[in-house]
Amino acid sequence: MAIKKPDMVLIDVDGTLVDSVPDLAYCVDEMMKQLDMPIHGEDKVRNWVGNGVERLTRRALIGQLDGEPDDELFAKAYPIFLDLYDKNVCERSCLYDGVREAIDFLKTKDVKIGCVTNKNAQFTLPILEKLGVKDDFEIIICGDTLDKKKPDPLPLLHAAEKMGVTPEHSLMLGDSMSDVKAARAAGFDIICMSYGYNHGEDIRDYNPDAVVDSMAEIKNIINW
Repeated sequence: MAIKKPDMVLIDVDGTLVDSVPDLAYCVDEMMKQLDMPIHGEDKVRNWVGNGVERLTRRALIGQLDGEPDDELFAKAYPIFLDLYDKNVCERSCLYDGVREAIDFLKTKDVKIGCVTNKNAQFTLPILEKLGVKDDFEIIICGDTLDKKKPDPLPLLHAAEKMGVTPEHSLMLGDSMSDVKAARAAGFDIICMSYGYNHGEDIRDYNPDAVVDSMAEIKNIINW
């Protein structure tokens, strides 16, 4: 389906802009080693990413998507992970193919471009800076910018208000059920990447307005 031209495009980070799993998996496994627990490897970690590093740490400690670790174990593990990730936030991560092309295309249109992520600012900003996209965004909303984060619509609605646009003329580019739920609740259109982090589920099952294999494809499915 063709999607109407937006006045604003908000773009998610992990699994949409950036393949951050190589760094996250490295930090998870180094944390597990320090705790004398079995490591998981990149394939497992890939299915646990998308709800912030605290949730990722909890999942790593129990080795599955749902459930909670022992409070004492988490209290010991989380500072270890934060220290590791602070030193490895963008050592192995990279932009997905098509991202730079898509951003450059959007900059040729009369469109405001923003970033909205559940990753905290201390990790988000260095990644965007190192990968050369930070200055492309007019607004960056991180997981600790507001009281609520995706799938709550607040970050999207906050961005629309700050950018002076209406939700019905706004578009979210994401990769997960969290992005779809936030966009629907906010009244945004939503295009998802097929390659992202959605806990092993096919994002098509959540009925975004469109699914693309490369962000560059937005040139062809939006009525510019």
